[in-house]
Amino acid sequence: MPESKPRKKTASTAEKAAPDAYKPNPVWFKPVMFGLMIIGLFWIITFYISEGRFPVQPWGSWNIVAGFGIAIVGFMMTTRWRS
Repeated sequence: MPESKPRKKTASTAEKAAPDAYKPNPVWFKPVMFGLMIIGLFWIITFYISEGRFPVQPWGSWNIVAGFGIAIVGFMMTTRWRS
């Protein structure tokens, strides 16, 4: 009885993706991440100190949402941070 040919071993998709997963972030990543967190914080502080006149007066209390939104984008970037 003839033997069948052995199959060629191929790397799985997890093994192919592994080298890319350990690449460090670009140089701009950390300054942007921390910058967004700080800008969001200053946005909220400015709103409270100016009693709603700044940064955007027509938005009213939505300035708090804008400040938190900016800061949350920065915090979400921390989940992608690699050293």
